[in-house]
Parts: sequence; structure tokens; C-alpha cells
Amino acid sequence: MEGYTRGGLHFDVTDLGPDLPGTPVALCLHGFPQDRTAFDGVAHRLAARGVRVLAPDQRGCSPRARPRGRRPYVLSELVADAVALLDAAGVQRAHVIGHDWGGVVAWALAAWHPERVASLTALSQAHPAAMGRAVLGSSQGLRSWYVGAFQVPLLPELVLLRGGALGRLLERTGLPAELARGYAERAARGGRLAAGIAWYRALPLGRRPVGPVSAPVTYLHGWQDPFYSPASVLGTAEHVRGPYRRRTLDTGHWVPELEPDAVVAAVLEQVGAEGSTMGA
Repeated sequence: MEGYTRGGLHFDVTDLGPDLPGTPVALCLHGFPQDRTAFDGVAHRLAARGVRVLAPDQRGCSPRARPRGRRPYVLSELVADAVALLDAAGVQRAHVIGHDWGGVVAWALAAWHPERVASLTALSQAHPAAMGRAVLGSSQGLRSWYVGAFQVPLLPELVLLRGGALGRLLERTGLPAELARGYAERAARGGRLAAGIAWYRALPLGRRPVGPVSAPVTYLHGWQDPFYSPASVLGTAEHVRGPYRRRTLDTGHWVPELEPDAVVAAVLEQVGAEGSTMGA
């Protein structure tokens, strides 16, 4: 499939690997200001190992799925988009991989729709409840300063789009220059940056908490990641009821781009564990 439609919005999708009965499926959810290309390295490696991979350009990123305002970007809508993709692809359960904001969607998908999630591989992103608690008693509040800054209308877009500021900022956080320039250039087109920032602006409108997750979880995070405090990282385990693994990588925030082999290994481990359980 090349895309799917929900509520009058059309989402572009990368669909790689075999589409056969019984084939394991991985759903890859990107963050901000990334797009589905963030998972190119992961997707091709998984497809080569017999896993079907679905990687959408999420709401605000796909040109034909870019509604105006902030209310269309509440978390419940983002999760419903992911469920609609699984439905459109004929997939009952997927191994979900989420990075950054895509990780927030992945945690919520696993908590709210456990029947659709075979496993969760969280990249960088701590459990939202662990982050919320850490904001009050650790460095997390300072690390998340930009969330408050993004609530200001228009100014963040003007600052980030001026003179290549977004690309330079992404480079300073450890993203290779070529990838940083690509994300920045695509973010500057057709209101895409404003739509991405709308995810943050919609946070005050979301009322449904993200509860504990019962699916098997692997949490991969870089020890050099500036966006998540140790309290958020360590507190995540409290919100997982199923099997849980946490692995620290020698990298920063951009795990899918810089550590695709580690991501693939973690997902294949979950696929193998599910196969062993089903065959028991």
C-alpha cells in the first residue's frame, strides 16, 4: 500500500517486506521534525529479514493530512490514525516502534489498544506518565523547555525557519548534517512545521492519560540524549506490566537514524519471542 485515508485525510505510507499470511508486521512511528524516512535504515533491514514494515508520514507531515489549528492534533487523533493504518493494511497486531513524538503515540497505542500491539520498541521516548512525574522533581522540566516555548503562536515557526536555524539546531543535537538539512528543508514546505508544532500546542487539550502497558516492551535510549532526564528513563519501568528490557546506547537522541542495527535486533527479538509463545 502507498497510503490510506481517515476522516478525509490521506496519509502517505512506506510499505516494505512480504505481505503474506502469518508475516510479522512492524509499525514505525516517527517523531518531530522527522518523517517516515527516519526509519529507512530500519525498514529495509527488517524487510530483508522477512518482516513487513509500515511507516507512515503522520498527521501534519503528509501533505494531504495537514488540518489547521491545534485540536486536530490531540493524542487521541494521532493514535486513531495509527489504528486506521493497521485496519487499512489488514493487520490485527503489530510490533510497534516509536521514536520521540512517535514514541508518545506508540505508548498510548499500547495502553489504549493492547489487542493491536504485539510488542513495543520505544526509542528515546520515556513513558509519558514517567516524564510527567519527572517534570516536578528532576531536570526534566528544563530539558523540556521547548514544549512551553512552542505554545507561543507563530513565533517558533518564524525563528526556526529563519536562515536555516532548524537545520543548525538539529545538527547541534547530534543529527548528521545531511539528514538535518533534509528534515529542515521539508519542514519549511506548505505549513508542515506549523503542523508539527501543533502536536505540542495540542497537549493542553488532551485529557486522557496514558496508563500502564501490558505488551512486551524494549526501551532503547542514548545516554547522550539531552531531552530525557534519568528520572524519566528509570521511571518508565513502573508503567510496564509485561516483560521489560531497557538498553542504553552510546548515542544521542536520533536512535532510528544512527542505530538502525540496534533497533532491528530489538524488534527481531520481540518477533522471535512472540513466535515462541504462539508455538508453545
